[in-house]
Amino acid sequence: MNKILALLLFFTLLSCTDSNTMQLLDKVQKPGEVNIKGFSKPDVLQLRFNGQPVAIDGKISYTNTIETQLQFVLDQGEANKLAVYNNETGTEIAKYNITYDNINDYKNLYFFNLPGIYLQTYAVKPQVNLGKVGFEFIFPNLGEFSGASEKNVKGILKRDNGVVLAEFDHIGKDSFTAVKIYNFYSSAAPVYLELYKAGTTEPYAGSKMIQVKVKQHTGANMIVLQEKMENGEWVVKGDIDVAEYL
Repeated sequence: MNKILALLLFFTLLSCTDSNTMQLLDKVQKPGEVNIKGFSKPDVLQLRFNGQPVAIDGKISYTNTIETQLQFVLDQGEANKLAVYNNETGTEIAKYNITYDNINDYKNLYFFNLPGIYLQTYAVKPQVNLGKVGFEFIFPNLGEFSGASEKNVKGILKRDNGVVLAEFDHIGKDSFTAVKIYNFYSSAAPVYLELYKAGTTEPYAGSKMIQVKVKQHTGANMIVLQEKMENGEWVVKGDIDVAEYL
């Protein structure tokens, strides 16, 4: 009798083990990989993957150039959270929910963190010859206050006397435009960027001309355009030059 009970118990345990093994084998998985290229100055950042700090060269907080690769296994139906934190304040700056279905969207993850602004792009300072001026633009919050549905805008860069210096057909939210270069003529005189709907000479929102006063200096100028509210009206500013940090 004891032998029969023992055999029954053995087969019951074997059945449970086989069931658990089958459940593990049935789980749908695939490898995940995220290549991260970022930059932060002066803030010190920390990356956390599913709540755990990501070590880069043995450090769990970092500044300036930030590059690493995450490799992990993705289970179907589960979300993996990658977040960017200000290491000093603990504030969450950005987060990305990575899943089995959207992993290809995060194959390469770029960011650029400056005081008061976080760009989901990677910036490389262009080469500009001595005595020349180069401009690039990006417009990450296009439409935030204007309500414009445009995905990109046309920009015409002019001297204060109206002479056209360069034209940018598509200034978008996600990446800097190609650099446009002209001869430097004055460190005191500002330049103005007029913004239109792509392919037209109509303001991209409203009826008034949208004109942004921009500082210029020799070499590369990488300007972040931002819609802001001033005195109850939305305006566009170009006060941040990423090239100053590179």
